[in-house]
Amino acid sequence: MSEQIQDIHLRNRMQRKQWQNFLVDRGIEVFADQEIDVIDDTIGLFDEDGQLVGTGSIAGDVIKYIAVCNKGAEAGSRFNTVVSELVSRLAQQGVFHIMVFTKPQYTTSFEHVGFTKLADSDQGVLLEKGDPNIQKYLAAIPKKDAGEKIAGIVMNANPFTLGHRYLVETAAKENDWVYVFVVNQDASLFKTEERVALVEAGTKDLENVIVVNGGSYMVSYATFPAYFISSPDAVVDYQTTLDARLFKHWIAEDLHIQTRYLGSEPYSHTTDLYNQALQRELPPEVAVKIIPRKELGSGDAISATSVRQALSDGDINKIENRVPITTYHFIVSHQEELEARIQKGNKNGD
Repeated sequence: MSEQIQDIHLRNRMQRKQWQNFLVDRGIEVFADQEIDVIDDTIGLFDEDGQLVGTGSIAGDVIKYIAVCNKGAEAGSRFNTVVSELVSRLAQQGVFHIMVFTKPQYTTSFEHVGFTKLADSDQGVLLEKGDPNIQKYLAAIPKKDAGEKIAGIVMNANPFTLGHRYLVETAAKENDWVYVFVVNQDASLFKTEERVALVEAGTKDLENVIVVNGGSYMVSYATFPAYFISSPDAVVDYQTTLDARLFKHWIAEDLHIQTRYLGSEPYSHTTDLYNQALQRELPPEVAVKIIPRKELGSGDAISATSVRQALSDGDINKIENRVPITTYHFIVSHQEELEARIQKGNKNGD
């Protein structure tokens, strides 16, 4: 009897315990809800004695929790079997582009099965495989002359506020062209297509602004899988370092972006750490310019968080002076739907 792939059902207490014990034995000890709840599918490779010798999971277009026991097997064979099965299952679902976040020591193993490294740090590595890849993503973005002053901004815009507008306006005045990348993350209160549309509508009068869906490559630090890192501080460093290095070596280099604009962060400690990491990682190739948050009054910085809180409280009057008229009209016309989403807990990200 040869080794076999079987489904592992994480809601089954016995199967989950066996799975977790196997991973813990191989140095993976993080099973936080934000890591587990997004898993769509988990498989196990079992040997002739019914022992678990390999596992892997799928979360959207990301494969994670990859681990194998190589004892009694040809080096790399079980890893290849697990990854091939996950890739096959994603293909059956119509998913042909796959991302992997993993420990640095597994980089070569993934490269041997067709993955390309996009960025790395001491804590983790980001790789991709399939189509469309980062080259196709970049090819679809309008290019500007390298001799012009070109800036970039990455935002969640959940939703697009007058604070976001002020940041874009400032960059537009100081540069020939500004790329505004909107993070592709439907875990936010406002869906990706809604956020992109609101940014486009809210900057329509700025002729030198180009709004771009961030796709798989403007990854919010809140969405990076970190199942293989135990320390919370190390998680933040890993996420922000990978994000910054991917932006610098792929996005900024291809689009001739010389300056990355950031809004100051008076409220979120994590976002402030993210800004610090960008200042550390992007220069000298990409300058970093931090713009103070636009305020309604002393100490009242405009933020998407405050807009979502007002919406959650049912106090639309507090929103009107914090967002462009285009965002305000959208919120008013979709108020019931947005309130229903809030009840389900979808409100992450500024």
